[in-house]
Amino acid sequence: MLDNKGSFYIMDAILAIFLLLIVFLVVNAAISIPTADYSYKSKDIRTAQDVMELLSGKIDFSDQTFLGKISNILEEGKNSKKSISEVSEISKSKLDSYKIKNYQFRENNILKGKVLASKGDYSKAGNVNVAARTYGEYSYTLSVWQ
Repeated sequence: MLDNKGSFYIMDAILAIFLLLIVFLVVNAAISIPTADYSYKSKDIRTAQDVMELLSGKIDFSDQTFLGKISNILEEGKNSKKSISEVSEISKSKLDSYKIKNYQFRENNILKGKVLASKGDYSKAGNVNVAARTYGEYSYTLSVWQ
């Protein structure tokens, strides 16, 4: 009778170890499954949105944003050609620092769609991704394409 009990305990232990091994392999396989990559189009959309977020974020300790800075230049200059030219230079320099291949940055409200900075041929753009932000009376749009 004692030999039969010992055999059952050994079989029970082997079965428990076998079940733990199966659970371990299932969990390991689930962790090893690669996640789906985002499509290239999705990456473009995030690029336009991300750059616009950077432009509307704080740029120095005075709590001024880039969009606030260029809006103030335009407002103080009463939207003159000189202030638009200054904002265009600043905007082009800033956007070029992000190493965007093709873009167009414009003000839509006060300047009636005036292009402030551009790189690449917009007429040949096939897949254009757009992000927009407003600062005061000024409304800015950034278009990015490949």
